[in-house]
Amino acid sequence: MDFSSFLTSLGTSFVIFVVLMLLFVWLSRKPGNAVVYYPNRILKGLDPVENGYVSRNPFSWIREALSSSEADIITMSGVDTAVYFVFLTTALGILVFSGLILLPTLLPVAATDHSVRLNSTTSNGTFNELDRLSMGHIGKNSPRLWAFLIATYWVSVVTYFFLWKAYKHVSGLRVEALMSSEASAEQYAILVRDIPPVPEGQSRKEQVDSYFSKIYPETFYRSMLVTDNKKVNKIYEELVGYKKKLERTEAIYAKSKETKPEEPKPTHKTGFLGILGEKVDSIEFYNEKINDLTSKLEAEQKVTLKEKQQCCAIVFFNSRVTAASASQSLHSPMVDRWTVTDAPEPRQLIWTNLAMGFYQRIVRQYVIYFIVLLTIFFYMIPIGFISALTTLKNLRKYLPFLKVIVDQPAIKTVLEAYLPQLALIVFLALLPKFLLFLSKAEGIPSESHATRAASGKYFYFTVLNVFIGVTIGSTLFNTFKSIQAHPNSIISLLATSLPSSATFFLTFVALKFFVGYGLELSRIVPLIIFHLKKKYMCKTDAEIKEAWAPGDLGYATRFPGDMLILIICLCYSVIAPIIIPFGAVYFGLGWLLLRNQALKVYVPSFESYGKMWPHMHTRVVAALILYQLTMIGYFGVKKFPYAPLLIPLPILSFIFAFVCRKKFYRFFQSTALEVVSAGKEKKEVPNMEIIFRSFIPPCFGTEKSDEDHFEDALSQVSRSASNV
Repeated sequence: MDFSSFLTSLGTSFVIFVVLMLLFVWLSRKPGNAVVYYPNRILKGLDPVENGYVSRNPFSWIREALSSSEADIITMSGVDTAVYFVFLTTALGILVFSGLILLPTLLPVAATDHSVRLNSTTSNGTFNELDRLSMGHIGKNSPRLWAFLIATYWVSVVTYFFLWKAYKHVSGLRVEALMSSEASAEQYAILVRDIPPVPEGQSRKEQVDSYFSKIYPETFYRSMLVTDNKKVNKIYEELVGYKKKLERTEAIYAKSKETKPEEPKPTHKTGFLGILGEKVDSIEFYNEKINDLTSKLEAEQKVTLKEKQQCCAIVFFNSRVTAASASQSLHSPMVDRWTVTDAPEPRQLIWTNLAMGFYQRIVRQYVIYFIVLLTIFFYMIPIGFISALTTLKNLRKYLPFLKVIVDQPAIKTVLEAYLPQLALIVFLALLPKFLLFLSKAEGIPSESHATRAASGKYFYFTVLNVFIGVTIGSTLFNTFKSIQAHPNSIISLLATSLPSSATFFLTFVALKFFVGYGLELSRIVPLIIFHLKKKYMCKTDAEIKEAWAPGDLGYATRFPGDMLILIICLCYSVIAPIIIPFGAVYFGLGWLLLRNQALKVYVPSFESYGKMWPHMHTRVVAALILYQLTMIGYFGVKKFPYAPLLIPLPILSFIFAFVCRKKFYRFFQSTALEVVSAGKEKKEVPNMEIIFRSFIPPCFGTEKSDEDHFEDALSQVSRSASNV
């Protein structure tokens, strides 16, 4: 990529961002779009816009985002969202404080070195302007390399400082949240798995109740057995589906009666796709189905509660301290019996995973790791191929019929600016759901844990496939013949392939923060989808609400995407310091725009009180170690005799990670008794029945108030079991 193509890419991305931001300012002022731009406020019963749309300053969202406090974020979107902003602030701080020294120091050192011609390039093509400002412009064994070596240490020290500060801050956020005066249902419950076989003369429920009432006689409240709900869930989902169809049909009929009072009742055919079979009155048909399925559901609920109990239960205590203590205690001398952990939020539970046995979970975990490894390996092949093929030089060489098109000046500039980056972004969009599916298949009991697991898999995928795959793949075709001629040169050739991708990643980062964040702020895609659904598909209020449901921040993909940018910026911070401002803009702009989204748009789907942070911290340290190893390798390529002075850096990083884990991690794994006992005095005694009923699966809910049906069925099962 030459300098003009880079400027074209940067300028075009900036123009797109400005257009999208102006679209946001215009569209967000229209009351009909409030559910797209302010759904979080609407769901919390707040006015979408304070002081009205007309009097609102078009750019007041910037002031509101900047003036919002961490407490505002926690109130609107929870502790997990606040922790994500701690990560953004940490990444921004690392880049800004690194750049304050690196930019005014390294750029002049590189630019004024005239000892070599540009044989060692940091960019594909003829981007000589960047080469003059990079480490590639420094001659081999030059004394000027001392500046780059010291800079490598400076970036590492800055990273250690900000990570330590962030870990302490997030720990404080978790303490404050757990000591809050608001009681959470999961804080009074534990999840018990791997329950041993039922002794003779006892029911499963009696076994669980007697076991925990004996250990915790004063604070044990009751237990809820986990059952195999596959069949009852299927009936329940079918019932909900028919209720939605009935509501939709009645709404359409009522609307038609307004214009045509003599309009006959709606009908449909019961066969394939509604085009075959008997023609029936839709409203009567759906009512009959609902009555029939309701009876089936009630019967299946009783059968499920009586005959499909599994070796898993949720146990409730009337004391938070007892629940926290029980979740951390070893209850059986055999680790594969009475496995106890803290209970997730009721909305987080993955019910189908709860009954998986101890050894089944371990085997599944290793099998999934192997599948992920294969996925990473086989994805690396097409990503490396795409990276190599989507350069114009290779397109002309290997697809000669495209020469007529790609040689056009305008098309050439656009393709050079965007083609490789867009190909990579599209390719990556196919992966996240598959990784989340694999994570749930491990037997993980909660959505937040599955999200963290999927995020970890996606992180390793981006590092190995995107960062390393693109880096090596971009020079694969060019170096293959050299490797054939000189097999011993493979290490040096691959070592120099990292700086040769600098302009690709510069453009990639710019595309991510200008176009990516522009689309995020404007929400143009969700807006179009909502209005199309509302106009052509939605007939009821429930369908309209479902059409504008905003979802959450999407940590499983958002954080690994941010980590990819941080890895790129760290690894190039000394080799090509000009990338640091791009990374700082990415995280600074992200902090501002996503703060607006967290306050007004996204609704959290779970709350784990910051359990994501140790995962984030570990990945940042991994990125730092990758950066340090990269610099050791590149100094070796530069034949600098003092390169071994960098060897202590990875060792220091491992020590730093070890100390942080020993000092902080346990509190994120388990709830500290000091915290819950201190918060105990601030809490009123909660209604334990409400806490118990909050864990009842949706498929056991009925039209009866207060879940009377579940209680009736449960009591019948208990009586029948005790009479056996």
